[in-house]
Parts: sequence; C-alpha cells; structure tokens
Amino acid sequence: MPPEILLIAPLPDFITQPLAERYTVHDYYHTVDKSGLLAAVGERITGIVGVGGSVVGAALADRLPRLQIISVHGVGYDGVALDYCRARGIAVTNTPDVLTDDVADIALALVLMTSRGLLIANRALHAGDWARGARTLTTKIGGRRAGILGLGRIGKAIAARLVACGMEIGYHGRAPQANVSYAYHGSLMDLAAWCDYLIVACPGGNATRHLIHAGVLAALGSTGTLVNIARGSIVDEPALIDALEKGIIKTVGLDVFEHEPTVPAKLLAMPQVVVLPHIGSATRETRGAMGQLVLDNFEAHYAGRALVTRVV
Repeated sequence: MPPEILLIAPLPDFITQPLAERYTVHDYYHTVDKSGLLAAVGERITGIVGVGGSVVGAALADRLPRLQIISVHGVGYDGVALDYCRARGIAVTNTPDVLTDDVADIALALVLMTSRGLLIANRALHAGDWARGARTLTTKIGGRRAGILGLGRIGKAIAARLVACGMEIGYHGRAPQANVSYAYHGSLMDLAAWCDYLIVACPGGNATRHLIHAGVLAALGSTGTLVNIARGSIVDEPALIDALEKGIIKTVGLDVFEHEPTVPAKLLAMPQVVVLPHIGSATRETRGAMGQLVLDNFEAHYAGRALVTRVV
C-alpha cells in the first residue's frame, strides 16, 4: 500500500496529480467534516503537505500518531509547531531558493508602483482623465534610501534590484552580516527613521508578530513607504490603517495580509495603497519548481534518503 498523505491547503493540479499517482492523498482542506476524516484515516497518515501559511499544531498532529513528515510548499513555515515536531521526531521541509527571484521582483514592483503612482495613473487613464489635464508628479526612487528588514536570500535579492535602480541600502537583522557592504542598523526604529522605503523581508511567526507597529510607522514618517512581501502577521494592520488615514506615512505596498485572504476594507478604499493577492511566487516556473521540491522531499523520505530541504 502507498503511504497516506493529508493535503491541508489548496494546491495546483501539477502538484496534486503526481502526489496522487504515488501516494494515497486525503483532501483535508476541502473536506467539510474534517474531524470525521481524521477519525477515519488519521491513524494511517504519515505525511502532510501544506503551504507557507498552513497551520500544523499539536491539535492536528496529535490525531496523526504515525505522522513522519510535513512538507511545506513555500519558504515560510511559521504555522508549523517546530518544537513539537522536534520532540516527536517529525521531519519538516520547505521550498527555499527557487522562489527568491520572483518574490524580489514583486518587492521591486511594489516600490515602483507606490513611488511612481502607477496604479493611480492606470486608473486615471481608464477613466479618461489623460485628455482632461496635467497629471500629478510622482517620486523618483534613484537616490532614495531603502531599509530592508531581514537580509536573507530574498532580502539580498531585493537589495540587488534596488541598487540597480540607484537606491542606497540599509538593513536590520539579528546581527551584522559579514561580506555585506550595506549599512547595518542596530534597531528597527533606527532603520525606519533612516529610510524612505521600509521593506519587510523577514520570517513570520510569533517572534516577529507586529514587529511593524505604530512606533515604527511614526519613525518611517510622512514621506515614507512600507512594502511587505514577507508575512502579513509582521505588520500591525490596525496601526497601519491608522497611520495611513492620519498621514503618518505616505503609502504602502502589500502582497501579504494578516488574515488572508481577507483584506481590510479600509485598505482597499485608499487610493494611495497598492495591494496584491499574495502573488510573490506565482509564476508557472517557480510554482513548478516549488512543487517538485515537495515531491522530491516526500520521495527521499519514503526511500530512506536524506531530505533535500530539511528544516527540522
């Protein structure tokens, strides 16, 4: 009998079909009676596949006594209870590297869209405003300062793109990095006060929840822009909305939200706000490569080989 796997997130056919060919897949995500499904098959489940925002805590894992591996289709794994997995000897994998460039491209796009007012210009053109008069001038990004919160793989890729646009880069993280020429800022508040564009590229999870709060936004200031391509939980959304309404910051570009897929109505109503539906890695090439890593990790695990991209 093939191993039995629990699917806890919506995934495209080019991932689910090969999974179904190799394993017995139970669709937990789309099942209405989830408790009933777990009662029926929980004791036979040895693998879970989810996405970066999927939650795998003790409440679910306790009902899967034979669980051996959790494969995350995404670079983030903040919804997985890692300490619990370590204690039970459950392997956790993710899909790093393959999505770095696409996510960095979206960060650059959000910087350009917010600075140059591209969404507003597009709407004005469709409304027939071009022929009715002069357009509002916007902001050049060359010569401006970009502060990157989290200079990991994606943060470095974002920095390289912004340097090519003539921006000055600073960053904040747990510690200064060797062989990095960008200016290190010892606190997030210092980075926010220094930069024109604050770009969030750090991991999600409890350690970074609401790291971008009202004080950080005040330090960023009335000419500042916030860009988040990491996790929605990192930004205190009510504080962000208040800062935008009061002009404490200038604008924001978001690809992630605190309670996805729900986006606060107030954010949607603000003309200076650019929002995208979490599409950082959403290209055929990258999603295909991510899916292949999920498959490769499962195959390695069930064949008794070393995992390709092991987290725990």
